[in-house]
Amino acid sequence: MSILSFVVNKAAPPPKIEDYTRFLFLGPHPDDIEIGAGGTAAKLAAAGKQVSFLICTDGRYGLDYMPEDMRPEALALIRKEESIGAATKLGVRDVHFLGLQDGGGYEREELICGIARVIGELEPEVIFAPDPCVDSECHADHLNTGEAARRLAFFAPFAQIMASYGAKSADVQAIAYYMTAKPNQYIETGRFRAVQAESIRRHRSQFPENSEAWQQLDLYLRLRSTFFGLRRLKCHAEGFRVLGRTQMHCLPEAGL
Repeated sequence: MSILSFVVNKAAPPPKIEDYTRFLFLGPHPDDIEIGAGGTAAKLAAAGKQVSFLICTDGRYGLDYMPEDMRPEALALIRKEESIGAATKLGVRDVHFLGLQDGGGYEREELICGIARVIGELEPEVIFAPDPCVDSECHADHLNTGEAARRLAFFAPFAQIMASYGAKSADVQAIAYYMTAKPNQYIETGRFRAVQAESIRRHRSQFPENSEAWQQLDLYLRLRSTFFGLRRLKCHAEGFRVLGRTQMHCLPEAGL
């Protein structure tokens, strides 16, 4: 963090996620929320907060090598059921699906309008989404979802703008980017680390029992959460790049 960023963040600190009551987690695909912010979602749900998930695409192309007897539509149905089971494990029962085709097979405006309608319906105070400003991210669905969230988090309170998306306005106060390389806030998730791992394993089509994919992901998440936990003097934590309404506009150093 530069000296200027430090000063800006001291003058206009980002809001504290856990101070709010209503949360909407956006997942580009089934399993992204659990991987990127599952511990935090479980912690907020356990605290009695209003936690909702919105899965944007159907995950129909989620297998690198599709078995000959598996149709993309069939995999999409499997992944929907896996998403519901994983969310339930985290204590989240309000799960919504846009059902857009995995792999960018949709118009961006369709994605934006779909997310906007759910925001207007649920009126979240905080939106969680993948960080679209990560240099290494190559998946269009992650980038598109993060960009849509970034646009709507700022415009959500403006009734006329939201109406142009076919949605109602909502008093969104902050956006929290997960899967970020520049976290500025850490949520202690120690006792929810095992719950997060179990929720990810509910996505059996993606992470079969004892598979190399699961072992690598589990190791990565354990190391990352341990490193972030040290920032809070705790065993485990998740890190987010959090922007409040003050930081969303004209403060380029905010959140860095």
